[in-house]
Amino acid sequence: MSINYRFREDEFLKKAQDYLSTTYEGHYVGDLAGLDEENIQTIDVWKTLGNVHTTCRDTAIKYLMRYGKKDGYTEKDLLKAIHYIVLLAHFTLPEEDSKK
Repeated sequence: MSINYRFREDEFLKKAQDYLSTTYEGHYVGDLAGLDEENIQTIDVWKTLGNVHTTCRDTAIKYLMRYGKKDGYTEKDLLKAIHYIVLLAHFTLPEEDSKK
């Protein structure tokens, strides 16, 4: 089924997916105490500390609140907010809900 998106939501979601793909090669990935450096990210530390869901929520809010302020209306702030919202969903929604 082809949907004619009135506000080009499909295009922006494609940009979000492309952005998310780049985060796995970013500078925040690194070695933590000699563990597998390919898989350790800051979010893994947040999860270990037990605050991953609140940190994801708060970080999404941060990027939404700075949208239009720090560097103007930049797409990157919105993409970062979407990233943290997706992570928040992953860490808070039951797996069966995320498949709907």
